[in-house]
Amino acid sequence: MYETFRSVVRFRELELDPVERRLRSAATIEDLRRIAKRRLPAGVFDYYDGGAEDERTLAQNSSAFSKLEFRPNVLVDVSELDTSTVLFGKRVAMPLMLAPTGYTRLATSQGELAVARAAQRAGVPYSLSTMSTRSIEEVAEVSAGSKWFQVYTWKDRGLVEELVKRAQVAGYEGLWLTVDTAVLGRRERDVRRGYTIPPKIGVGTIFDGVMHPAWTYDFLTHEPIQFANVVGHEGADGSDGVDLAAHVMSQFDQRLSWDDIDWLRGIWDGPLMLKGIQTVEDAQRAASMGVEGIGLSNHGGRQLDDAPAPIELAEPVAQALQGAATIIVDGGVRRGSDVVKALALGADGVSIGRPYLFGLSAAGERGVDHVLSFFHEGIARTMALTGRTRVSDINRDLVRWRG
Repeated sequence: MYETFRSVVRFRELELDPVERRLRSAATIEDLRRIAKRRLPAGVFDYYDGGAEDERTLAQNSSAFSKLEFRPNVLVDVSELDTSTVLFGKRVAMPLMLAPTGYTRLATSQGELAVARAAQRAGVPYSLSTMSTRSIEEVAEVSAGSKWFQVYTWKDRGLVEELVKRAQVAGYEGLWLTVDTAVLGRRERDVRRGYTIPPKIGVGTIFDGVMHPAWTYDFLTHEPIQFANVVGHEGADGSDGVDLAAHVMSQFDQRLSWDDIDWLRGIWDGPLMLKGIQTVEDAQRAASMGVEGIGLSNHGGRQLDDAPAPIELAEPVAQALQGAATIIVDGGVRRGSDVVKALALGADGVSIGRPYLFGLSAAGERGVDHVLSFFHEGIARTMALTGRTRVSDINRDLVRWRG
């Protein structure tokens, strides 16, 4: 009996590193989301996790991928797989970009620096937001990898030009122009909490801080959170704490139009991608103006509820453009198999935001490494199981819409 017991019982080696213990338990992005929810104050988590109004678009972004099924080819030699591809003229390790996200230091004090370092190690482009909490130059100092800068068009166009030129000097390769934020969507989780950024101290935040001591210690022992790229610009840097909707209305230019694409071209000579395209017609118009990238995105379901899911736009946009611009699907991507589905429908790559924020919140920089490894392994595994050895082998025959 003793020998039988020994043959079937194995005790897992005791792991003393709490970060490693958390990552061992995270088999999916949803697992990291649950860990992040446990570790972050409720207002911070809801800011990252929430969407607009009834959050139907937020849910649809991810669930739309389940409407696609694979048509695998078997008896294919997949002993050698290559997940790399070319995006905007640069070889990347997989067809994945890290999307720009604001207030990344709410997850952990390293914020954007941690994400940029992880992206470089993984061989994928990192995108820095205008609303970042680490500056253009700070990120460039820690990462020699591929970097993009995302632009919101402030009413002060001189400020926009200053930011764009700083990004160019610092070696950023491409520019996202976000085009779906003339006003801020109604994010009702934030409305219910009366949430401001950075969090204002009150009874609720004190209680939340006590319940999340590790986050609170990290938050209180580092420099105040500000919009790092515009520090010193009165009213723009968020140093006094802002209601985000009011801030957008006061600082962002609601007059942004197609005419501004030419203006931006005049101050930027690298690749330009429009983030927030939601119709075939707008994608065609952008491509006709020479825009290199089409970011199919509804802002992660945070702007207009009942906007189209980006994955459902991929095929009609690809058919309309016929290679005239690079297509990036942004929204709802949670697995490597989702990346492969997007490519099969004609996209050139995808971008992710919440997945790496959940990883960063759950386990810091190592959490972002974990997320990028998860996606790389998922892409490779899906390619192997569907009989594709190179990204260029992924074609429309690989998937079909259910029903």
